[in-house]
Amino acid sequence: MKSTNPGYLNENESGRGVPLTAVSYDRTQHAVVTAAMVTVGGKPVTAEISGVATGKGEDRTVNLWLPAFRFKGRDGVMNKAPGLNAAAALAPRQGALDTARVIASRVNSSRTPYKATISGGRRKARINIAFTGRNCLPV
Repeated sequence: MKSTNPGYLNENESGRGVPLTAVSYDRTQHAVVTAAMVTVGGKPVTAEISGVATGKGEDRTVNLWLPAFRFKGRDGVMNKAPGLNAAAALAPRQGALDTARVIASRVNSSRTPYKATISGGRRKARINIAFTGRNCLPV
């Protein structure tokens, strides 16, 4: 009897991913996750930042975090996507779009397989983070 290797199972592997966690340490600027899971198949996560910051609080930051995860690539090799922690320090009267811009800059300049885009205005901004597949390490 032959042993068969199913190889890359697109349906199973494209659904793999991780949930986004967002937290704000400011009383007036809030971070909420609206689409919670980024996947290998291209489903992005969305976080919404609202309000104008006071610059006061525990550590005066907004943090977004995606943990590391493993998935099987098209060549059958297990790959590891590194985690991502993007933080933005808040200043008094800093708008939501400015905070989103700092976080997106950190995501896009990091050596992780994620790409961020932003939209919105001073009171409410949205950050979309998608998985690109680059900079993943074989396990």
